[in-house]
Amino acid sequence: QLQLVESGGGLVQPGGSLRLSCVVSGFPLENYVIGWFRQAPGKEREGVSCISSSDGNTAYADSVKGRFTISRDNAKNTVYLQTNSLKPEDTGVYYCAAGQPGIVVLSTWDVLEYDYWGQGTQVTVSS
Repeated sequence: QLQLVESGGGLVQPGGSLRLSCVVSGFPLENYVIGWFRQAPGKEREGVSCISSSDGNTAYADSVKGRFTISRDNAKNTVYLQTNSLKPEDTGVYYCAAGQPGIVVLSTWDVLEYDYWGQGTQVTVSS
């Protein structure tokens, strides 16, 4: 059974940080591209960051560049999203997703290119 489980969300003040984790099971992490998406109430799901399966190439949405960092630990089957200098507009449910290399194009943020999704973790940035 292929499964992705996110954790690490919470309530944080503007300017704060959170580290989100995405633990994958049922398949070798290094075989898949992993993306992070978020969805705010009443808005469409949007891409935040992704990391390739082999060479570690990364991509970031313009809105998070310089503030968020994605990384992967294949030994732990875990992908991390370090979020710094958080803003109220970063609020939303954050999802990780897995897609096949050769199908996923980094930075196109097409949800249809991803085959498997986690259940999401809530991030709320508020004072």
